[in-house]
Amino acid sequence: MTAPPTTRPTTRPLDRHPLADALCGELAAETLPPGQWPEPGSVPVSILVPVKNEESNLPDCLRLLRWAGQVVVVDSHTSADRTVPISQAFGAEVYDFRYSASGWPKKKNWALDSVQWKHDWVLVVDADERVTPELAHEVERILRHPTADAYFLKRRFYFMGRWIRHCGYYPVWNLRLFRHAQGRYERIGSLGDTASGDNEIHEHVVVPTRRFDFLKHDLIHYAYPDLSTWVEKHNRYSNWEAHAMVAGYAGGVKPALFGDPVARRRWLKVRSRWLPGRPLWRFLYSYLFQGGFLDGVAGYYLCWMLAWYEFLSIAKFRELKNQARQSESSS
Repeated sequence: MTAPPTTRPTTRPLDRHPLADALCGELAAETLPPGQWPEPGSVPVSILVPVKNEESNLPDCLRLLRWAGQVVVVDSHTSADRTVPISQAFGAEVYDFRYSASGWPKKKNWALDSVQWKHDWVLVVDADERVTPELAHEVERILRHPTADAYFLKRRFYFMGRWIRHCGYYPVWNLRLFRHAQGRYERIGSLGDTASGDNEIHEHVVVPTRRFDFLKHDLIHYAYPDLSTWVEKHNRYSNWEAHAMVAGYAGGVKPALFGDPVARRRWLKVRSRWLPGRPLWRFLYSYLFQGGFLDGVAGYYLCWMLAWYEFLSIAKFRELKNQARQSESSS
């Protein structure tokens, strides 16, 4: 984990894009969403939205964040769509992130170290996630009298148009709300560019004080508009898994059966990784033991795709180990 910055960041948000004003009217960006929400800008929290080519997702995401005191969108320099002007149309500050060939830092840690945050608390929301009025009010209440330095949120995951209530996907807890001075994303081993993208996906926030609690209301997650998107993303994610396996997860959240939700999931992953026929066991575990069969056709497909993901991760790990041995023998 990297240490919080000791000096004030000098990175500045991008200048307003020429299309931002026109998009503000076109997208009705100043219209409040339906429902009972906290007053616009009234909650002392900064929301971080890491993005890359998220033109289709951003309007629905940002429209539901008007209640926050600051919304920051961190865009990859390679975005080729209208991500920047759409974000600015909804009042977000947009920062430009350029990924280093060394593979470090990735987008979220860079933002935590570089953005001029206006509030002590940061909430991380992906562009394909949706905050509900209930969750917004819960954050508002929590920040009046916080009892911890970080809070886990549970995501309600939708796949093939259906809320997946089983398969091990509900509830899944992610640490998303934390004091900016306390939290940074883990850095496992000496991972360079893993070909998994420029944003932390499977890395988790580490809070040294370990003072955490749990929020009650869900964060809605519409991750995959189609199966091709799932396959493309998990092909990249399996690159990260393979590199993390080579590193032995050193430097990351320590696996612990009686730890927080992330530590428990990692403990189970590490202990079961080398089971003979692991991909098949993953399907049976998710589909039968975790009740994936109760999610109908969507659950059946998801459990088989999770098994494929396990197979791909292990195969890529073997490939990396073989490449390392060949490199050593030839040197």
